[in-house]
Amino acid sequence: MTENKKRILVGTAMALIAVGAGVAEYFGIHAVKILSVIIALGMIFELIMAFRKIPKKKMFEKNNILTFGFAFAWLIFFMFAAYFVGARPWIVLLLLLTISSADIGAWFFGKKLGGDKMWERLSAGKTWSGQIAGIACGTFAAVMYGLLGTDTFLPQLLWIGISVSLLSQYGDLTASWIKRKTGIKDFGNILPGHGGILDRFDGWIYVLPIVWLVML
Repeated sequence: MTENKKRILVGTAMALIAVGAGVAEYFGIHAVKILSVIIALGMIFELIMAFRKIPKKKMFEKNNILTFGFAFAWLIFFMFAAYFVGARPWIVLLLLLTISSADIGAWFFGKKLGGDKMWERLSAGKTWSGQIAGIACGTFAAVMYGLLGTDTFLPQLLWIGISVSLLSQYGDLTASWIKRKTGIKDFGNILPGHGGILDRFDGWIYVLPIVWLVML
């Protein structure tokens, strides 16, 4: 099976799981919160396993232990954020639509339009055109979420869409920086075609904690 087919199949499975969690919420089961915490735990586990894969000589280069220590502490914070934000499924759905749209928009238009690289040392495929398109797509998804849900244009969703889209892209860049710094290709391989859980959900690592802090 080709890598693209694996990616499509795994992506479809993840979408079905998300739909299943939404259906469970309808019947009063707090599936979104449970799923959010499971994903956070999976990310923490993958980070620990990735750290163990680094050669000992490399491990002590340029403060790699400090880098992993900070990432581990942040993911613990992320887990608490996932628990509390996950208790509000409508917020998680808004974030999911915004981040997914920003991710797809950045990938698609970055490929089509090309142009100057954002930060080639970290991620060779990311361009400024892709980032701008990603922000536009994520913001559009956030605004449409409000329109379809309330039949009203909610201006605040413009700022939420822009902020979440930006934060998700810089979460992705942060994960790429850690991998580049430690010589890791993927944090894991649990999701064929997507890498590990941390590789797939790195766009959330800043979004959820900051949303939680705003909610507090």
